[in-house]
Amino acid sequence: MPSGSTKHKLAFKGATIMGTLARYHAANLPELLEKINRNSIGLDDYLNRFWDNDSTTNYPPYNLVQINNVESRLEIALAGFKKDEVKVYTEFGKLYVEGIKENKEADGEFVHKGLAQRNFSRAWTLTEDCEVRQVSFEDGLLVVELGKIVPDHHARKDYL
Repeated sequence: MPSGSTKHKLAFKGATIMGTLARYHAANLPELLEKINRNSIGLDDYLNRFWDNDSTTNYPPYNLVQINNVESRLEIALAGFKKDEVKVYTEFGKLYVEGIKENKEADGEFVHKGLAQRNFSRAWTLTEDCEVRQVSFEDGLLVVELGKIVPDHHARKDYL
């Protein structure tokens, strides 16, 4: 049998699988999740974390920058916060950033108060191979440097 026909059979099988998945849409989502949970081991915890995301706020604003395939940077705008009012920590596979603003009496009456001065707590789920490498806070911008842990047998090695 020529190799071209084998390639064609594999492509056809892939199309069949994609056709099967394509029949699931928003109305069939519970049925799809039931099949996934019934036929998998360990994915239920992953799916629960995915669906139980309790972050419905968009404060504070942030950027997630992918530098390369093993490094990324989380930039969080924290105008009006001091370094000692911000906490950054990891726990149970999540990166937490919390801001606790001290209540101070203003020297006058606000005509307009446009700067958000509220407390916040945000969490991002980290993969098992991701680590926090550096955290810095300067000029109201919190920067969290993240990196993937690459095992030695997967790391690049130059021989010549």
